[in-house]
Amino acid sequence: MKYMSVALFMLAGCASAQPVETAAPAPAASDDTVQVMVLGVYHFANPGLDLVNTEADDVLTAKRQTELEALASRLAEFQPTAIAIERQRPADSLMDPGFASYTPAMLSEKRNETVQIGYRVAGQLGLDRVYAIDEGEGEIPFFPFDRVQAFAERTGQTQVIDNMLAKVQASATAQEEAQKSETISQLLADHNRPETIQSEHEDYYYSLLKLSDAEDHAGAALNYGWYARNAEIFSNLTEAAEPGDRILVIYGAGHNYWLRHFIQNTPGYELIETLPYLED
Repeated sequence: MKYMSVALFMLAGCASAQPVETAAPAPAASDDTVQVMVLGVYHFANPGLDLVNTEADDVLTAKRQTELEALASRLAEFQPTAIAIERQRPADSLMDPGFASYTPAMLSEKRNETVQIGYRVAGQLGLDRVYAIDEGEGEIPFFPFDRVQAFAERTGQTQVIDNMLAKVQASATAQEEAQKSETISQLLADHNRPETIQSEHEDYYYSLLKLSDAEDHAGAALNYGWYARNAEIFSNLTEAAEPGDRILVIYGAGHNYWLRHFIQNTPGYELIETLPYLED
Protein backbone atom coordinates (compact mmCIF):
# COMPACT_ATOMS: atom_id res chain seq x y z
CA MET A 1 0.00 0.00 0.00
CA LYS A 2 1.18 3.54 -0.75
CA TYR A 3 1.40 6.50 1.61
CA MET A 4 1.44 4.36 4.73
CA SER A 5 2.36 7.33 6.89
CA VAL A 6 -1.15 8.71 6.42
CA ALA A 7 -3.11 5.53 5.75
CA LEU A 8 -6.15 4.64 7.87
CA PHE A 9 -7.70 1.36 8.79
CA MET A 10 -11.17 1.07 7.28
CA LEU A 11 -13.07 -0.02 10.36
CA ALA A 12 -16.15 -1.41 8.67
CA GLY A 13 -18.22 -3.12 11.33
CA CYS A 14 -21.21 -4.18 9.28
CA ALA A 15 -23.42 -6.32 11.47
CA SER A 16 -27.10 -5.79 10.73
CA ALA A 17 -28.28 -2.44 12.03
CA GLN A 18 -29.92 -2.78 15.43
CA PRO A 19 -32.66 -0.54 16.84
CA VAL A 20 -31.37 2.45 18.72
CA GLU A 21 -33.07 5.16 20.68
CA THR A 22 -34.86 7.90 18.79
CA ALA A 23 -32.80 11.06 18.71
CA ALA A 24 -33.66 13.74 21.21
CA PRO A 25 -32.35 17.30 21.26
CA ALA A 26 -28.84 17.43 22.67
CA PRO A 27 -28.85 18.31 26.37
CA ALA A 28 -28.02 21.93 26.93
CA ALA A 29 -24.64 22.45 28.52
CA SER A 30 -25.01 23.99 31.96
CA ASP A 31 -21.90 26.12 31.53
CA ASP A 32 -19.28 26.65 28.84
CA THR A 33 -18.88 22.94 28.17
CA VAL A 34 -18.12 22.09 24.53
CA GLN A 35 -20.35 19.27 23.31
CA VAL A 36 -18.83 17.16 20.54
CA MET A 37 -20.42 14.45 18.44
CA VAL A 38 -18.08 12.30 16.32
CA LEU A 39 -19.60 10.76 13.21
CA GLY A 40 -17.25 8.01 12.07
CA VAL A 41 -17.70 7.44 8.34
CA TYR A 42 -16.58 5.20 5.52
CA HIS A 43 -15.11 7.12 2.62
CA PHE A 44 -17.76 7.81 -0.01
CA ALA A 45 -15.09 8.57 -2.63
CA ASN A 46 -12.41 6.22 -1.40
CA PRO A 47 -8.93 7.54 -2.31
CA GLY A 48 -7.43 4.04 -2.01
CA LEU A 49 -5.04 4.87 0.83
CA ASP A 50 -6.31 2.37 3.41
CA LEU A 51 -4.70 -0.96 4.12
CA VAL A 52 -7.88 -2.55 2.80
CA ASN A 53 -10.19 -0.45 0.66
CA THR A 54 -13.97 -0.76 0.59
CA GLU A 55 -15.75 -0.14 -2.69
CA ALA A 56 -18.44 2.44 -1.89
CA ASP A 57 -21.50 2.63 -4.08
CA ASP A 58 -22.47 5.86 -5.83
CA VAL A 59 -23.88 8.38 -3.37
CA LEU A 60 -24.99 10.63 -6.24
CA THR A 61 -27.91 8.36 -7.15
CA ALA A 62 -31.38 9.65 -6.35
CA LYS A 63 -31.88 6.99 -3.67
CA ARG A 64 -28.66 7.81 -1.84
CA GLN A 65 -29.28 11.55 -2.11
CA THR A 66 -32.66 11.11 -0.44
CA GLU A 67 -30.98 9.13 2.32
CA LEU A 68 -28.34 11.83 2.76
CA GLU A 69 -31.02 14.51 3.03
CA ALA A 70 -32.67 12.49 5.79
CA LEU A 71 -29.32 11.97 7.51
CA ALA A 72 -28.53 15.69 7.40
CA SER A 73 -31.89 16.53 8.93
CA ARG A 74 -31.26 14.11 11.76
CA LEU A 75 -27.77 15.45 12.40
CA ALA A 76 -29.19 18.98 12.38
CA GLU A 77 -31.24 18.00 15.46
CA PHE A 78 -27.95 18.09 17.38
CA GLN A 79 -27.99 21.82 16.58
CA PRO A 80 -24.26 22.07 15.85
CA THR A 81 -22.67 25.51 15.99
CA ALA A 82 -19.64 24.33 13.99
CA ILE A 83 -18.51 21.43 11.78
CA ALA A 84 -15.03 19.86 11.82
CA ILE A 85 -13.86 17.75 8.88
CA GLU A 86 -11.03 15.43 7.83
CA ARG A 87 -9.15 17.87 5.68
CA GLN A 88 -5.56 19.07 6.09
CA ARG A 89 -5.33 22.11 8.30
CA PRO A 90 -4.40 25.24 6.32
CA ALA A 91 -1.11 26.81 7.33
CA ASP A 92 -2.59 30.06 8.58
CA SER A 93 -6.05 29.11 9.81
CA LEU A 94 -8.35 26.29 10.82
CA MET A 95 -11.18 27.50 8.60
CA ASP A 96 -11.80 25.11 5.70
CA PRO A 97 -11.14 27.06 2.49
CA GLY A 98 -13.33 24.73 0.44
CA PHE A 99 -16.55 25.66 2.19
CA ALA A 100 -16.30 29.27 1.04
CA SER A 101 -17.23 28.15 -2.48
CA TYR A 102 -19.94 25.68 -1.43
CA THR A 103 -23.25 25.76 -3.26
CA PRO A 104 -26.03 23.13 -3.19
CA ALA A 105 -25.05 22.27 -6.77
CA MET A 106 -21.96 20.53 -5.36
CA LEU A 107 -24.24 17.86 -3.89
CA SER A 108 -24.87 16.52 -7.38
CA GLU A 109 -21.18 16.60 -8.31
CA LYS A 110 -18.93 15.73 -5.36
CA ARG A 111 -19.07 12.25 -3.84
CA ASN A 112 -16.91 12.76 -0.74
CA GLU A 113 -18.41 12.82 2.74
CA THR A 114 -17.02 16.28 3.47
CA VAL A 115 -19.42 17.75 0.92
CA GLN A 116 -22.22 15.23 1.16
CA ILE A 117 -22.52 15.40 4.95
CA GLY A 118 -20.40 18.24 6.32
CA TYR A 119 -21.18 20.96 3.80
CA ARG A 120 -24.77 19.78 3.46
CA VAL A 121 -25.44 20.13 7.20
CA ALA A 122 -23.58 23.45 7.42
CA GLY A 123 -25.51 24.82 4.45
CA GLN A 124 -28.83 23.62 5.83
CA LEU A 125 -28.20 25.34 9.17
CA GLY A 126 -26.58 28.46 7.74
CA LEU A 127 -23.28 27.85 9.55
CA ASP A 128 -20.12 29.68 8.54
CA ARG A 129 -17.73 27.77 10.81
CA VAL A 130 -16.40 24.67 9.02
CA TYR A 131 -12.97 23.72 10.30
CA ALA A 132 -10.27 21.62 8.63
CA ILE A 133 -8.53 19.88 11.55
CA ASP A 134 -6.53 17.05 9.99
CA GLU A 135 -2.78 16.50 10.32
CA GLY A 136 -0.76 14.54 7.78
CA GLU A 137 2.80 14.78 9.11
CA GLY A 138 4.20 14.92 12.60
CA GLU A 139 7.38 14.83 14.63
CA ILE A 140 7.12 11.04 14.50
CA PRO A 141 5.66 8.82 11.75
CA PHE A 142 1.91 8.64 12.25
CA PHE A 143 1.41 5.23 10.66
CA PRO A 144 4.68 3.25 10.29
CA PHE A 145 3.08 0.09 8.95
CA ASP A 146 6.09 -0.68 6.78
CA ARG A 147 8.15 -0.89 9.98
CA VAL A 148 5.66 -3.38 11.44
CA GLN A 149 5.80 -5.47 8.28
CA ALA A 150 9.60 -5.50 8.32
CA PHE A 151 9.62 -6.59 11.95
CA ALA A 152 7.15 -9.40 11.28
CA GLU A 153 9.23 -10.65 8.36
CA ARG A 154 12.46 -10.49 10.38
CA THR A 155 10.97 -12.43 13.29
CA GLY A 156 8.82 -14.90 11.35
CA GLN A 157 5.53 -13.43 12.60
CA THR A 158 3.87 -12.40 9.34
CA GLN A 159 0.85 -14.48 10.33
CA VAL A 160 0.00 -11.88 12.97
CA ILE A 161 -0.39 -9.24 10.26
CA ASP A 162 -2.14 -11.67 7.92
CA ASN A 163 -4.71 -12.47 10.61
CA MET A 164 -5.36 -8.80 11.31
CA LEU A 165 -5.71 -7.92 7.63
CA ALA A 166 -8.07 -10.87 7.13
CA LYS A 167 -10.38 -9.36 9.75
CA VAL A 168 -10.21 -5.96 8.05
CA GLN A 169 -10.96 -7.55 4.67
CA ALA A 170 -13.90 -9.48 6.11
CA SER A 171 -15.35 -6.24 7.49
CA ALA A 172 -14.84 -4.46 4.17
CA THR A 173 -16.54 -7.29 2.29
CA ALA A 174 -19.43 -7.24 4.77
CA GLN A 175 -19.92 -3.51 4.22
CA GLU A 176 -19.94 -3.92 0.45
CA GLU A 177 -22.66 -6.55 0.86
CA ALA A 178 -24.59 -4.41 3.37
CA GLN A 179 -24.75 -1.55 0.88
CA LYS A 180 -27.22 -3.61 -1.14
CA SER A 181 -29.88 -3.40 1.56
CA GLU A 182 -28.96 -0.75 4.15
CA THR A 183 -29.41 3.00 4.06
CA ILE A 184 -26.43 5.29 4.53
CA SER A 185 -27.61 6.04 8.07
CA GLN A 186 -27.71 2.33 8.84
CA LEU A 187 -24.27 1.79 7.35
CA LEU A 188 -22.89 4.62 9.48
CA ALA A 189 -24.62 3.27 12.57
CA ASP A 190 -22.61 0.09 12.08
CA HIS A 191 -19.41 2.14 12.36
CA ASN A 192 -20.47 4.14 15.40
CA ARG A 193 -21.53 1.52 17.92
CA PRO A 194 -19.28 1.93 20.99
CA GLU A 195 -18.78 -1.82 21.29
CA THR A 196 -17.71 -2.06 17.64
CA ILE A 197 -15.32 0.85 17.99
CA GLN A 198 -13.72 -0.80 21.02
CA SER A 199 -13.43 -4.30 19.58
CA GLU A 200 -12.06 -3.17 16.21
CA HIS A 201 -9.42 -0.98 17.82
CA GLU A 202 -8.31 -3.91 19.93
CA ASP A 203 -8.36 -6.32 16.98
CA TYR A 204 -6.51 -4.07 14.57
CA TYR A 205 -4.17 -1.93 16.64
CA TYR A 206 -3.60 -3.62 19.99
CA SER A 207 -3.17 -7.00 18.32
CA LEU A 208 0.08 -5.65 16.83
CA LEU A 209 1.61 -4.65 20.17
CA LYS A 210 3.09 -8.14 20.42
CA LEU A 211 5.35 -7.32 17.46
CA SER A 212 8.15 -6.07 19.64
CA ASP A 213 11.60 -7.07 20.87
CA ALA A 214 14.72 -5.44 22.29
CA GLU A 215 15.77 -4.32 18.81
CA ASP A 216 12.52 -2.75 17.64
CA HIS A 217 9.21 -1.91 19.33
CA ALA A 218 7.48 -1.80 15.95
CA GLY A 219 3.94 -2.60 17.12
CA ALA A 220 4.17 0.01 19.85
CA ALA A 221 5.42 2.58 17.31
CA LEU A 222 2.36 2.01 15.16
CA ASN A 223 0.10 2.52 18.17
CA TYR A 224 1.78 5.63 19.53
CA GLY A 225 2.03 7.10 16.04
CA TRP A 226 -1.71 6.68 15.53
CA TYR A 227 -2.33 8.13 18.98
CA ALA A 228 -0.12 11.10 18.12
CA ARG A 229 -1.99 11.91 14.93
CA ASN A 230 -5.33 11.85 16.70
CA ALA A 231 -3.95 13.89 19.59
CA GLU A 232 -2.91 16.60 17.12
CA ILE A 233 -6.32 16.44 15.43
CA PHE A 234 -8.04 16.90 18.78
CA SER A 235 -5.65 19.71 19.68
CA ASN A 236 -6.76 21.48 16.49
CA LEU A 237 -10.37 20.97 17.53
CA THR A 238 -9.75 22.56 20.92
CA GLU A 239 -8.13 25.53 19.18
CA ALA A 240 -11.26 26.01 17.06
CA ALA A 241 -13.79 25.44 19.83
CA GLU A 242 -15.55 28.29 21.55
CA PRO A 243 -17.21 28.11 24.98
CA GLY A 244 -20.61 26.42 24.77
CA ASP A 245 -20.05 25.11 21.23
CA ARG A 246 -21.76 22.04 19.83
CA ILE A 247 -19.37 20.62 17.24
CA LEU A 248 -20.12 17.87 14.74
CA VAL A 249 -16.90 16.07 13.78
CA ILE A 250 -16.99 14.04 10.55
CA TYR A 251 -14.02 11.70 10.25
CA GLY A 252 -12.94 8.31 8.96
CA ALA A 253 -14.21 5.67 11.37
CA GLY A 254 -10.66 4.55 12.18
CA HIS A 255 -10.25 7.76 14.19
CA ASN A 256 -13.33 7.16 16.30
CA TYR A 257 -11.62 5.40 19.21
CA TRP A 258 -9.07 8.07 20.05
CA LEU A 259 -11.22 11.11 19.24
CA ARG A 260 -13.95 9.82 21.55
CA HIS A 261 -11.30 9.11 24.20
CA PHE A 262 -9.99 12.68 24.13
CA ILE A 263 -13.47 14.18 24.31
CA GLN A 264 -14.47 11.97 27.21
CA ASN A 265 -11.30 12.65 29.19
CA THR A 266 -10.67 16.34 28.56
CA PRO A 267 -12.16 18.78 31.12
CA GLY A 268 -14.68 21.11 29.55
CA TYR A 269 -15.69 18.65 26.81
CA GLU A 270 -18.68 16.33 26.62
CA LEU A 271 -19.16 13.46 24.19
CA ILE A 272 -22.61 13.25 22.60
CA GLU A 273 -23.41 9.77 21.32
CA THR A 274 -24.05 9.57 17.59
CA LEU A 275 -26.30 6.49 17.36
CA PRO A 276 -29.57 8.23 18.30
CA TYR A 277 -29.12 10.48 15.26
CA LEU A 278 -28.55 7.64 12.81
CA GLU A 279 -31.66 5.52 13.09
CA ASP A 280 -34.05 5.89 10.14
